[in-house]
Amino acid sequence: MARIAARQTLLIDADDTLWENNIYFERAIARFISYLDHQSHSREQVRECINTCEARNIQAIGYGLRSFEQSLVDCFATLCSSPIGDADEKRIAEFAHEIAVQEIELLPEVQLTLEHLGQRHHLILVTKGHPVEQTDKLRRSQLDHLFRDVEVLPEKDAAAYHLLQQKHSLDPQRSWMIGNSPKSDINPALAAGLHAVFVPHAQTWILEHTELAAAEPPQQLLRVERFADLTHIF
Repeated sequence: MARIAARQTLLIDADDTLWENNIYFERAIARFISYLDHQSHSREQVRECINTCEARNIQAIGYGLRSFEQSLVDCFATLCSSPIGDADEKRIAEFAHEIAVQEIELLPEVQLTLEHLGQRHHLILVTKGHPVEQTDKLRRSQLDHLFRDVEVLPEKDAAAYHLLQQKHSLDPQRSWMIGNSPKSDINPALAAGLHAVFVPHAQTWILEHTELAAAEPPQQLLRVERFADLTHIF
C-alpha cells in the first residue's frame, strides 16, 4: 500500500514490540521448573500450573514482577506436598530479580524507526503493567524522548482504548494501535474503533495468544514482519 501521507496518531506497545521482554520470563520459568525438579509432573504440566497461577494473580494483583513471583510461589505450593521453605522463597525471588535487572534489549531498528515516525506523526506509548516497572524500562531504553505521551494501563481492553480516545481527543480514523499481542493490542483496539498494525513476535507471552479479529470497514488491520516496516506505511 502507498504510504499514508496525512498526520496520524500512533499508539505503540512496549514489551516485545520495542524491546525484548517475554524471553526473560521464559528463561526464569525454565530455571524455576529445573529447580522444582518435580518427580511426577512433566515440565509441560508444571508450566500449565504456572499459567493458571498467573491468570489468577493478574486478576488479584495485576501485572508485573510481584505478580509473577507470587505465581511461582503458588505453583510451588500447589505441586509440592511439603510447605515452601525460606530457601525456596529466596530462590524464587532471585528468579524475579534477575528479570528486574535485565538490560533493555531493543528490537532491531526500533530507535531509527521511531525517530522517522516521530517526524511525521504523533507517537504515544501505550503499555500495560506495573507503572514503576514500565516507566523504568522506558527510561532505561532511552526512547522516552521520542514519545509525546506515555500511558501505562492496568489492562488493555476496549474500554481502556475508548478512554484513551477521550483523554487524547483521538480521531479513530487517524489513530492506530501497533503491537505484538492480538489479545491486548489488536483486538481491543479494533473493538474500540481504531485501526491496528500487528507486529508479530516469536516469543509473545502465551496468555496473550488468541486469534486476530477482523477489521470492519472503514477500519484497517495491517501486518508487518518487522517494526522497521512501519516506515513503509507511515
